[in-house]
Amino acid sequence: MAKDIIIAPSILASDFSKLGDEIAAVDRAGADWIHLDVMDGNFVPNITFGPPIIKAVRKSSKKVFDCHLMIENADLYLKDFADAGADMICVHEEASTHLDRSLQVIRDLGCKAGVALNPHTSEHTLEYVLDRLDMILLMTVNPGFGGQAFIPSVIDKVARVKAMIGDRDIHIQVDGGIDPTTAPLVAAAGANSLVAGSAVFKGGTEEAYRANITAIREAAQKAQ
Repeated sequence: MAKDIIIAPSILASDFSKLGDEIAAVDRAGADWIHLDVMDGNFVPNITFGPPIIKAVRKSSKKVFDCHLMIENADLYLKDFADAGADMICVHEEASTHLDRSLQVIRDLGCKAGVALNPHTSEHTLEYVLDRLDMILLMTVNPGFGGQAFIPSVIDKVARVKAMIGDRDIHIQVDGGIDPTTAPLVAAAGANSLVAGSAVFKGGTEEAYRANITAIREAAQKAQ
């Protein structure tokens, strides 16, 4: 049975001058999770925000804070992100030295644990940590910047991950270039958690966000 579609707007595409208000607006507009893209300028060529900002905006929504760490040495900061209010902490396989240990730490902190894979990274790298995972995030663009074009070859990867998971209760998330056109492609392959930035925040109003979220959700649901 297919999991319910989860729409997780990426605040990277929001208006940072009113970040708390933007999070509250997409919450009211129908977001299921709030996706937080943390970048360090080393693992990816961009710098965004860290635990203090997440702590400051935590009061803006009671929805799941889905924290995607695109950073090196993530183990040093896991407790900081948990203390700031993250509900899900996702680390990159490519930036992890001891992935199994990192996932244990995340769960010991009381958070759900996820692993992200860049487009070129094989899903087989996760075969021995599946029982530590609550989510697998498949990048459908190269991480670092919003607004990039969707990489179609990841669709088959989604299907392979779905088969690899079997009957485990693991979310499959996709991130990058997700809109009403690409959402059904990944949903049909098995993804259930869809991160969308530009496609959600275009329009700049709560009414626009609601229409955008609804369009993505309905397109994905029809393809399941």
